[in-house]
Amino acid sequence: MSAPTVGHQTILGNLHLIFGNFLKGKQCKVFFAPFDVRLAMETTDDTVVQPDLVIICDKSIMMKTGCQAAPDMTVEVLSPSTSMKDRALKLELYQRTGVREYWIVDPEEKLVHTHILVNGRYYISCYTENDKAPVQILDGFEIDVAEVFAE
Repeated sequence: MSAPTVGHQTILGNLHLIFGNFLKGKQCKVFFAPFDVRLAMETTDDTVVQPDLVIICDKSIMMKTGCQAAPDMTVEVLSPSTSMKDRALKLELYQRTGVREYWIVDPEEKLVHTHILVNGRYYISCYTENDKAPVQILDGFEIDVAEVFAE
């Protein structure tokens, strides 16, 4: 797999700074890939994914190189090679394993799609550069979407 593009890394860096600054001194922590997320499945095997960005509020799920249960939030920045996987496979996986909030960031369209878990099912909202996207797992926090795509 090839390295992410400069645009992808810029968006990821922006998100890490935005979340990191807000979370400074708080219980929840933000991490970026590579960071192993071990999602317990129905079998004895674990499924391991590496989301672009992860927010974890429960320190008890932390391991040396990642976490061992569903994080509170994951973020994927779309790229041509991972778009289908992020929009379908990971979406279904995160929903099934209890990730409370899943964001898909689309660099081409400059959109943020938020997926909020309610009673085991994701409810989707879409935000443009003119919007502020609320972060449901972090009370009162919202992100100016234009800052996500700033160069």
